[in-house]
Amino acid sequence: MGAGTEPDGSSRSDEEWERFLRESVAGSADAPKEPSARAREVAGRLRTEPRRGLDGRRDHRPARSRRPVGRYVVGLLAVLALLFVALAPGRVVDLVTGSDVSRPDARRATAQDPFRGSPATAWASGTAGITMPKETKAVGGMSAAEVGRALNRSRDFLAASSLDRAVLRGERPEKAIALINPHQKDVQHLLKTAFQAPGEKNDPLLLFSRFQPSRAHLVGDIVKTRGALTYREGERGALRATADVTFVYPVARPGGDEILRTIVRRELVLSWDDPDKVHTEPGTFSVVSYNYDMTNGGCGTPTGYFVPPFGPDHDADESGREVDPYDRGTPFGQGGSAGSAGSAGDECGRATRS
Repeated sequence: MGAGTEPDGSSRSDEEWERFLRESVAGSADAPKEPSARAREVAGRLRTEPRRGLDGRRDHRPARSRRPVGRYVVGLLAVLALLFVALAPGRVVDLVTGSDVSRPDARRATAQDPFRGSPATAWASGTAGITMPKETKAVGGMSAAEVGRALNRSRDFLAASSLDRAVLRGERPEKAIALINPHQKDVQHLLKTAFQAPGEKNDPLLLFSRFQPSRAHLVGDIVKTRGALTYREGERGALRATADVTFVYPVARPGGDEILRTIVRRELVLSWDDPDKVHTEPGTFSVVSYNYDMTNGGCGTPTGYFVPPFGPDHDADESGREVDPYDRGTPFGQGGSAGSAGSAGDECGRATRS
């Protein structure tokens, strides 16, 4: 029996029935109006099986997969969040602390918060930011206890020279000077001339931090610090103490509301000598070397004071390459900050942050 039988008894193959049925769906004029049982059977099979291609092979239609769209969206949002943190960490801090980042001055220093927006916010204040050795050992002709006392007096000098409020107001640093060997001729010459006629070689800023009251004053009662005192044996059994400390001074000009932060990194090497071997006085040290790097403290001819560049003077004051005054990982003297001792004529660096 054939594949299909028409009402008149003739038979048709499966291929012919499929053709007739396709033409019927397409609206062919000669398509049968009432298909037979065989036609209905073939039509059902065509609906459930893949269509044949032009070459007689069945078409393959891969099933559509349901992609986890929600998972992709979550992943994209996570990537965007990481990019935001990387590109704008300050904004993230403001969001966490509740600062209004929509305002341009959201991270601007204020009289109530003079370290706002500065890395120094997390630093300690005053001498608390100067790390001391956890334990001391005997050095040369000095016992461990004597070494400890010498280091404490070295820290006292840092406080008297760079933290004392009277000295910061421009007064003579008598307490600090009293700790310096009075028989050290070169340093005593500096001290005698620096306060009367400051110059490139005899500048009080080489050892002391000072602001001229008529031009700038400290905002608040806090100076932020970070650094350390270390020691080793020096010449002729002396104790050699090295201080590497960064001081951050928030300052404003009289009657003004603009606050700048003058940042000074100092390196001092002090020698506590044996009075029997070196011409010195008990309880005093000799200055082996002194250097400092400074930003936001002024450029040009030494005046004996730090001169913060307020207002329009700020851009003109910074003409050198960019520097990070908070980078303490760079060896001293290689940070490119302005005002390094002994570097007269160097251009001021542009601080990347203050």
